[in-house]
Amino acid sequence: MKKAVVASLLAVASAATCARVAVAQTQVNLGANAQQTGGGIQLAPAEYNDYTAAIGQTTPQAQAPALEQFLQKYPQSQVKTDVLQRLMAAYSAFDPAKTLDAADRVLQVDPNNIRALTIETFFRLQGSDSITDPAAKQAALDKAASYAQQGLSATKPKDMSDADFATAKGAATPIFHRAIATDALAKKDAATAITNLKANLDGAKPEETKTPGPLLQDTYTLGQAYYASTPPDFLSCAWYATRAASFAPEPYKTQMMPLAKFCYKRYHGADDGFDALVTQAQANLNPPANLSDTIKPAPKPADVAHQVVTSTADLSTLAISDKEFILQNGSTEDAAKVWDTIKGKTVQIPDATVVSVSDTALQVSVSDDAVQGKTADFTFNLTAPLKTAPTVGSKVTVTGTYSSFTPNPIMITMSDGAVVEPKKTPAKPAPGHRPVRKK
Repeated sequence: MKKAVVASLLAVASAATCARVAVAQTQVNLGANAQQTGGGIQLAPAEYNDYTAAIGQTTPQAQAPALEQFLQKYPQSQVKTDVLQRLMAAYSAFDPAKTLDAADRVLQVDPNNIRALTIETFFRLQGSDSITDPAAKQAALDKAASYAQQGLSATKPKDMSDADFATAKGAATPIFHRAIATDALAKKDAATAITNLKANLDGAKPEETKTPGPLLQDTYTLGQAYYASTPPDFLSCAWYATRAASFAPEPYKTQMMPLAKFCYKRYHGADDGFDALVTQAQANLNPPANLSDTIKPAPKPADVAHQVVTSTADLSTLAISDKEFILQNGSTEDAAKVWDTIKGKTVQIPDATVVSVSDTALQVSVSDDAVQGKTADFTFNLTAPLKTAPTVGSKVTVTGTYSSFTPNPIMITMSDGAVVEPKKTPAKPAPGHRPVRKK
């Protein structure tokens, strides 16, 4: 099957909204000349006037530079943390980079500031979506997860009320769990991802998981995490992916449903009964404890492989994906029978997905499982370096000779590998011109 790829969060809360929830504003009550805040902070009259002028700006674009000027003029102000928090909120409306810079400055003076940790986590997680380099993307996710872990363990500061801290922590906790889960999935740590995504869903109201938004996205990602588990939990994958797809608007519904059906079929072995699962998943966020008793599992892979081997008169006629399935899951005897039909033979494989490429080898995904998991199941040892290296994720036609294989994880190694260049269509002669016949 093709992987269901969701390009972005479904109607995710804007960065500015996140910042407004995370950043509570300090109320300042001043006397005539004492200039004392409600929290006991005293400001000189001139500083107080500059402070009130800066926070009184009516737009984020006007407030941000005014706050910056205040910080330059009063670098050691007693309201520095408050001003930096306001600066985060202002920048979050129009400049993510400066938002993070403001959050960095808050953490320099208050390392466990829940509001700044929320901003760091949210914007770093959001920014990772646009990073294409795998190493840089993982570094960004690691950074977001690090701030998230710090945020989850943050304690209430003495100058913050219980109510304000509870509000800030309540808004931030799902963001923290989401960042940790996303980072874990990128590192193939499905167990950590599942723990954090379940925490988000268990802490939400069921109705909130039915509407487009981050929690609906978390539901689908939880299905992906169960699929990525070792071994895969296909039934749990089918449940959560089905629930997410049921309530997602288009085009996300169409992108999500293939994973739901794929996992269901891998567990059950066929499509029958899937409509009943859809009805159940729509009515309940989590599956019933006896779900596995109500849906019959498919035969074990080794049994399926043996049945195919014993019922196929000519094993060489099997599709490549079927041969690979038997090599991976069949008994030693059944795998040997299939391997004897292909060893040393040269084949051409179209529409292989590139996973990695070097001067000496090309690794690709061929089977549906490999494509779904973004893992390589074929290695083509190249006869010569490629003139033009294909990009990771692109589709290529490759040729090679079956050389060897390892069953777990499955890797089929091909010798004499090469990429087959697509044939160029001859250019048509210009209208009104006859082709010149060579003598």
